[in-house]
Amino acid sequence: MESPCILVCSIDMVTGYCFGCGRTRDEIGAWTLYTSDQRRAIMADLPARLDTVEHKPRRETRRTRMARERGEA
Repeated sequence: MESPCILVCSIDMVTGYCFGCGRTRDEIGAWTLYTSDQRRAIMADLPARLDTVEHKPRRETRRTRMARERGEA
């Protein structure tokens, strides 16, 4: 199952989004219950959500490391 989780699990109290993946607590909790289409729709919104959180992860995340290794970053 595809997941945007990068193991930086902490919720921004201002936006309600996870600092690591951008999902809400409810979305994280129900992730396995969503259909593939629902998960893809949520994941399409995550980059814009992450732009609104107060703090960004300081360490290299799994997502950025994998993108770097693929030559995308």
